[in-house]
Amino acid sequence: MIDTARRLVREEGTDALTLGRLAELAGVTKPVVYDHFETRNGLLVALYRDYDARQTAIMDAALAACAPTLPARADVIASAYVGCVLTQGQEIPGVAAALVGAPEMDALKRGYQASFIARCRAILEPFTEGGSLALAALWAMLGAADAVSDASARGEITKEEAVEELLRTILSMVERGRPSR
Repeated sequence: MIDTARRLVREEGTDALTLGRLAELAGVTKPVVYDHFETRNGLLVALYRDYDARQTAIMDAALAACAPTLPARADVIASAYVGCVLTQGQEIPGVAAALVGAPEMDALKRGYQASFIARCRAILEPFTEGGSLALAALWAMLGAADAVSDASARGEITKEEAVEELLRTILSMVERGRPSR
């Protein structure tokens, strides 16, 4: 049902996504959809979770395959983040926009942001040579990742420009986290 919901959002937009319409397109009865998601917000949250799980799997696979160096790890983070946003097009921003004001969305988004920041800290902090990454710097990196990804999705900059700028931001953040010499 998630794949069908994703396709519906991609083809017709978030406003077209209702539990009844999903049941019709998925070839199941409405009670099946309502039992699974309960509400439209429940369905939207499930879509957001699915997106995050797919983004995490892509990044994990790329990290497992890359060299254990700072440039390689930083490039994976930058490429995976921008690439996932571009792959999703406007589906996830539409889903997130539809959930604005919903308490479950704010908690979900904050949880995923905190998890992503924690993962990046664990991946990058070993390269600070005994230093540490400030939480504010990690939040700034996430803000930069969102901004360049969105700009690339709108066609204002290329994917390559977005990845390169995010990569530079990450490398600079790690450099600032190293102890003074």
